[in-house]
Amino acid sequence: MLLEVWLEAGMTCHIAERYIRFAQLEAAGQSPIYERLALHVARSQNCLSFLSTLPADRQQPNLLFAAVRHVAGNISCPEAFDRVIRDRVEEVAAVMRRRTTQTNEPGRCAVLLPLLARITGPIALIEVGASAGLCLLPDVYGYDWGDHKLPPPPEFADRAPIFQCNTSPGTPRPMAHPDIIWRVGLDLNPLDVSRDADVAWLEQLVWPEHQLRLDRLQSAVAVAQCCPPRLVAGDLTQDLPALIAEAPPNATVVVFHTAVLTYVADQQRRDAFARNMLESDAIWISNEGPRVFPQFAACAGQHREDMFLLVQNGEPLAWTGPHGQQIAWLSATGASRAR
Repeated sequence: MLLEVWLEAGMTCHIAERYIRFAQLEAAGQSPIYERLALHVARSQNCLSFLSTLPADRQQPNLLFAAVRHVAGNISCPEAFDRVIRDRVEEVAAVMRRRTTQTNEPGRCAVLLPLLARITGPIALIEVGASAGLCLLPDVYGYDWGDHKLPPPPEFADRAPIFQCNTSPGTPRPMAHPDIIWRVGLDLNPLDVSRDADVAWLEQLVWPEHQLRLDRLQSAVAVAQCCPPRLVAGDLTQDLPALIAEAPPNATVVVFHTAVLTYVADQQRRDAFARNMLESDAIWISNEGPRVFPQFAACAGQHREDMFLLVQNGEPLAWTGPHGQQIAWLSATGASRAR
C-alpha cells in the first residue's frame, strides 16, 4: 500500500511539473486562461489524480483543456473547471482516450516557406504527423512578413488565409511559392476536413483567446476541403520509407514535421528517426521544441525554451514562434560559434 502511494505521488509530481512548465513557457503571455488553469491543475490533487489514471501520452495540457471545452464549452475559472472534472470526468476521460493533440496550425507555414522556397523544385512534399494536412498546402496560402508580402495564388485569392509573421534581419524573403507537384501526409490517426466532428476538434484545440488563429484555421479548412491533400494512416518511425519511395523520380523529396516528434516520448526513438533522415536522400526539415533534438539545439546559440528550433538536415537555422507568429534567423557566425 505504501509503495502504491509513493508511486502515485511520484507520478502526480511529474504531471504537476509538466503543467507548471506549460503555464510558464507556453501559455504565459499567450493565453491567460490556459496559464491560470494549468497552474490550478498543478496544485489540484483531484485533477492530478485524474490525469494519473490516463496513459502518459494522454496527460498533456492541450489535450485536457480541449477535452474539457469539448464536453462543457469554454471554461475560464478554476472553480468551473473543477466542477467539470468532478461531475463529468468520465466524459472528459473518454474524449482524452479517443482523441489526441493534433493541433493543425497552418500559420506554421509562414516559418517553413523561407526554407521551402529556396529548394530547387519540383518538390515532393511529405509531412509526418500531418493531422488534417493543412500544413501540406503552403503553396496556396498568402504571407505577410512585415516588410515583404507574398499573396496567395490568384485561384485561391478569395478564400486562402494570409499568415502574418514577424521576422528578424537575415530571414530569407520568398519571392514565389514553392513548386510542389506531389504531396502526402502521414499520421497515426489522420483527421478528415470533410467530417464535422474532426473539424470541430481542430477548432477546440485552438486556445480560447486566439480568435485570429481560429479564423485562419477555418479559412485553411475551407481551402483543404476544395483540394484535400492525400493522408495516410501510419507510424512515422516505421511507415515513412514506403512513402518516400512513392515520390516522383523527377522531384526533390522534402520531409517535414512541426510539433510532432515531441509526442515520441522515447529519446532513442527520436534520435533513430533523426539518423534515418540524415542518412536518406530527402531534405529533412524539423520544427520542434529544443528538447526534442538536444544535439541540434546545442548548436543554436542562446537557448529558447519558449520557441521552436527550425532545423534543415541537422543544421539549426532559426528560432520560431510555436504558432508560426515569429522567426528569428540564426546568423552564420553565431551558429559557427555555437558549434
